[in-house]
Amino acid sequence: MADEAGGAGSPAAPAGRSFWGWLRLALGLAVLVGLLCWLGIDPFLVGLRLIDAPALAAALALGVLTTVCAAWRWSLVAGGLGVRLPLRAAVAHYYRSVFLNATLPGGILGDVHRAVRHGRDVGDLGRGIRAVVWERVAGQVVLVALAVVLLFAFPSPVQPYLPVATLVVLAAFGVVVLAARLLPDSGASRFTRTLVGAVSDVRRGLLGRRIWAGVLVASALVAAGNLATFLLAARTAGSTAPLTLLLPLTLLALLAMGVPANVAGFGPREGVAAWAFAAAGLTAAEGVATATVYGALVLVASLPGAAVLLARRVRVPATV
Repeated sequence: MADEAGGAGSPAAPAGRSFWGWLRLALGLAVLVGLLCWLGIDPFLVGLRLIDAPALAAALALGVLTTVCAAWRWSLVAGGLGVRLPLRAAVAHYYRSVFLNATLPGGILGDVHRAVRHGRDVGDLGRGIRAVVWERVAGQVVLVALAVVLLFAFPSPVQPYLPVATLVVLAAFGVVVLAARLLPDSGASRFTRTLVGAVSDVRRGLLGRRIWAGVLVASALVAAGNLATFLLAARTAGSTAPLTLLLPLTLLALLAMGVPANVAGFGPREGVAAWAFAAAGLTAAEGVATATVYGALVLVASLPGAAVLLARRVRVPATV
């Protein structure tokens, strides 16, 4: 929504977007350079050598589960906002998005592409972009809720801080809900209009009848599939730690992927994995190896998206 609000013809907007894009890339590179200086290149390569055919097949299968469920969630949210998106088209677009996210800097360019593409296809760029934003927000909210439950249930380096962190998040959520209820439906304030519009989007796109349950189920399955892929990566990288220990550690690394400051997905994920594994009594190298293998498995699972891109390039000249 911010990009849309930037408006065409504003010379400062592209410069601002470029600055933040380069900053996110620089932060991701800084994390990787720091890990390389600390641990060397071996942890990044050791796990990759251990990837075998069964791991790749399992990653592809889990990729089908997570991509189809995420596309279903997107289709539901888009329909709630009034921009119809058939599931078959959503799956193709989502696969392409995952592939672009896994291969391009920043980790979000695939989402930007599908948002703009869908908005143009339906003739409503604003709602097309908002559908993607709210679809991703729904996924993150469910992932964070699942993470809170699992991190309370299993020992982890962050467990002592969870009660305070949970109270802060709940308080912030309560303030937003209260503000949304007290603000008028219209007003001169741009902030007011934006917040009221966001509340309206959430009601229609996420909490509407026959929508919220599907969004919840789809998001839970996506989170479970991604977590299973991370655990698969840990075992593939040679970790023999019990699942009760690996589960919260890989979950922390998965949460770090929500930070849009990476290089083709690499950066914060490896940094948090190195810290979490070391803090839990394992080794930072084991954490980096696990996160690196996860990135490789996700890339392989996203390859159908490359086929979608190639198929479109082949079709376009044929229609000219």
